[in-house]
Amino acid sequence: MAWTPALYDTPASRLDSFVAQWLQPSREWKEDVLEAVQTVQKFLREEHFEGEHGLDQEVRVLKVVKVGSFGNGTVLRSTSEVELVVFLSCFHSFQEEAKHHQAILSLIWKRLWCCQDLLALGLEDVEIVQGVPDALVFTIQTRETAELVTVTIVPAYRALGSSVSTSQPHPEVYVSLIETHGYPGNFSPSFSELQRNFVKHRPTKLKSLLRLVKHWYLQCVKAKCPRAALPPVYALELLTIYAWEMGAEERESFRLDEGFATVMEMLREYSFLCIYWTTFYTFQNPVIKAFVRNQLKRHRPIILDPADPTHNVAEGYRWDIVAQRASQCLKQNCCYDNRETPVPSWAVKRARDIQVTVEQSGYSDLILRVNPYEPIKKVKEKIWQSWGCSGQQHLSFQEPDGKRQPLNNQCSLAHYGIFSNIRICLVETISPEIQVFVNHPNKGSHAYAIDPKSFIMGLKQQIEDKQGLPRRRQQLEIQGQVLQDWLSLCSYGIQDGDTLILSEKKAGKFPFPPS
Repeated sequence: MAWTPALYDTPASRLDSFVAQWLQPSREWKEDVLEAVQTVQKFLREEHFEGEHGLDQEVRVLKVVKVGSFGNGTVLRSTSEVELVVFLSCFHSFQEEAKHHQAILSLIWKRLWCCQDLLALGLEDVEIVQGVPDALVFTIQTRETAELVTVTIVPAYRALGSSVSTSQPHPEVYVSLIETHGYPGNFSPSFSELQRNFVKHRPTKLKSLLRLVKHWYLQCVKAKCPRAALPPVYALELLTIYAWEMGAEERESFRLDEGFATVMEMLREYSFLCIYWTTFYTFQNPVIKAFVRNQLKRHRPIILDPADPTHNVAEGYRWDIVAQRASQCLKQNCCYDNRETPVPSWAVKRARDIQVTVEQSGYSDLILRVNPYEPIKKVKEKIWQSWGCSGQQHLSFQEPDGKRQPLNNQCSLAHYGIFSNIRICLVETISPEIQVFVNHPNKGSHAYAIDPKSFIMGLKQQIEDKQGLPRRRQQLEIQGQVLQDWLSLCSYGIQDGDTLILSEKKAGKFPFPPS
């Protein structure tokens, strides 16, 4: 590997030259590596694997795809690691792939050893390596320079069919993936072409930033902490793309040093990250919507694979180490302008703005754009500016199959794990009114403003006006106790924010004929 000057000794103004001179691979080197890899690809395409290891059919290779840095066009100079995804005829579902994955790896391993003379590439160190998912890894030599190239082969189910573009797959593909309940990331290779295209068609300048971030990560983080459970390079790639989309507004012309400093700043605040895209899967399908919303409630950082919603590529790693190294990087020459002034970073929100639909009885819905990290009191200010509310505002929300929850002024939507579009309910109270929630097991939960000295009958009248259920057919309970119409709320100790359970009385159980 050629000597590369230290990144930390390179002034910010020289980063463009640093990438072009030291990180951008030469065409000759890439062609030499890819020629060796193409020999492996040709072998895989032409080889038929006889059914063994529990397989009762001949296994054909449908397609071989270069993924990772070589596939998406962000490979670093002298980084001789190539990843290949092999789509096979024996996989007709995610379940079948999971069942036969190890058997297929063993078949490929056996055929590679038996056919070394066909490869003529100095095959070495062929082994099955445990990972997510397990893969076959070996080294080969290039013909011209005799450089060693590490090749990783991952068999996969061709879930997307024969034609793949940058468009959205049919939602049923993702529904099937979700319902398989596989280990996160195990089936990501099935979506590797989408992952590749997500990066491959980006501007050249962004790919320079991706190379710079990856070089820093490999040299200044992974090389210094080889045994730590550090996040995959793919997570850093996705974070960098998000920073560019939000901070540079997807412009093709931007300052490389500012982009680099922005990524370092975001890594320092990793615990706030909640990043996802709706490029390939959206919230239109109810199964996908419910699943992704639950994913976004998990422990941060969250960086959902844009092609595989089941895989949070940021989960379970030592981001604290990455954050420490990022803090050190921000003090180096590469993040300083003329060694005196820190390079300015872009203003990038740690989560995307979402649509909040505010509903209030007697009003048309109000649509707001809100960042999940904004305090709830800021949301209330936006409502006041639009509606000019006169009383005290109470906001609440209800997740599907969950109970209604009040939103605390001092908290944010992020505090409640809300990072996608949501409907919230506004109830205005005028002293001494309180807000109570009424939960109907089959019809959701609603909020009401009422004086605690009012009779239960008064609350039932509000329920009838809002939901259409006659008050004589209503039965209200709190903590298993049935509430009597002519007693007050305060006599039962009902306080602001309490939840009552509403049920319908059966016919013939009314004390008086229905009015």
